[in-house]
Amino acid sequence: MSAIPPELSAARDRFLELVADLRPDLHRYCSRLVGSAIDGEDVVQEALAKAYYAMSLSPELPPLRPWLLRIAHNTAIDFLRRYDRRFVEPVAHIDETAVSLDNVRPDVVRAALSSFVSLPVLQRSSVILKDVLGLSLEDVADTIGTTVPAVKAALNRGRTSLREQVRQDAIPWRDRPETSASERELLGRYVALFNARDWEGVQALLTEECRLDLVSKSLRRGRKQVTPYFGNYAREDVRLAVGRAEGRDVIGVYSPASNREPAYVIALELEGDRVGLIRDWRYVPYLVGELGFEAEAST
Repeated sequence: MSAIPPELSAARDRFLELVADLRPDLHRYCSRLVGSAIDGEDVVQEALAKAYYAMSLSPELPPLRPWLLRIAHNTAIDFLRRYDRRFVEPVAHIDETAVSLDNVRPDVVRAALSSFVSLPVLQRSSVILKDVLGLSLEDVADTIGTTVPAVKAALNRGRTSLREQVRQDAIPWRDRPETSASERELLGRYVALFNARDWEGVQALLTEECRLDLVSKSLRRGRKQVTPYFGNYAREDVRLAVGRAEGRDVIGVYSPASNREPAYVIALELEGDRVGLIRDWRYVPYLVGELGFEAEAST
């Protein structure tokens, strides 16, 4: 297998530096649009890949924030159409008559991510872009490809509906398969071995073709390629704890180990009694703030 030319890696790193300050806003938008911080980051990664390719073809640098938001919006809609079409059905009719938006409190910012998916996509996008990201009505309309009157109407309806959902606490996280007792035991064993710095024991839990996704940084396949990952952690003061976020079991990473809140999270995908995939969001620190991670009481 040939090594990646260094100039390609350098170009990618330069692009990521260029968009670094905008990524939290992209994630705030995508995570609320799709109803999940973890799925939202997957959408951001896909949108940035599209942007990187498009930028390589362009003779000049576009205004980054609106350009990236448009790409992220379209990518999120594609994601929803692939996985959850009932949340992207078009509204049959939008009444664009004038509505007053005065004295509207943007308390929707505090709504749970899953609450937003109760709204039709035009209302959802409008509320997120205006109340969460603070875009002007004109910029909201430009991002989602509609008119300012349509945005005003969507905002009015979306805010009212969202507040009612929040008041009733009516929107739970989307259903996810329950983790079996054996899967939870394996997660606990992985964490216990990691915290004991028993790296041979941790690696024994991996499949031979285990994959490592160090999100936004690198991908590795095979136990031999994954081994240096644990060597890096061996030199750090970190502690793992199993917890729940978005209806799934994830692992919180506390760095330094004495911290009371996780710095980021890791998710494992299991194959039988082994770990087939490690997804580590170390390089995406903004994600944990949207997750609502809750550690197990015993950790």
